[in-house]
Amino acid sequence: MAHEPLELALGYCFKDKRLLQTALTHRSHGSSHNERLEFLGDGVLNCVIASALFERFPELPEGDLSRLRAHLVRQESLHQLALQLRLGEHLRLGEGEMRSGGHQRPSILADALEALFGAVYLESGFDAAAGLILRLFAPLLGALVPGQSMKDPKTRLQEWLQGRRKPLPRYQLLETTGAAHDQRFHVACQIDALGIATRGMGASRRLAEQAAAEKALKELKA
Repeated sequence: MAHEPLELALGYCFKDKRLLQTALTHRSHGSSHNERLEFLGDGVLNCVIASALFERFPELPEGDLSRLRAHLVRQESLHQLALQLRLGEHLRLGEGEMRSGGHQRPSILADALEALFGAVYLESGFDAAAGLILRLFAPLLGALVPGQSMKDPKTRLQEWLQGRRKPLPRYQLLETTGAAHDQRFHVACQIDALGIATRGMGASRRLAEQAAAEKALKELKA
């Protein structure tokens, strides 16, 4: 498989294509997989983001910096970046994972992106890996507002309802559309006591529930 479109999207061209191939190989495909590179890339990612936050917010205490870092390097953020890169189209998976839609599974995509960071670090050093990470995360870093809640929509909705002694929402999977490798989940969020019913869609059930919860929060003006 040609990976030039991925390298173009990354802004980095691998000299060692075998290293790139390993970074894109899930453990279900064989013994030469990307888990060690993912471990390395996770460490590099955390260091780069920590440094960027340290420089960007010189007045913030350690606790706030830690929360911002956790918000940036969580699986959901990595998954969204991987989708933008169309990373799933380049993964090597075992037959079972391919049939079950592993190309779009958030955990697999997030791990593969971290493996790519590790591979760039091995081939070209810390500065090259840091440059790649900062390019990809620039929009997320730019959108950070210290003091703003980092909680996800489902958590914020639950806390809003609990604070007013209201029943918690019910989430229901309505349907799953798309091919196995490119599924879309459609979820309903219902708060019967308040007469609110919203729908959300996402590449995973969790993301669809978050989207539905976000719409409910807007209706509640919360």
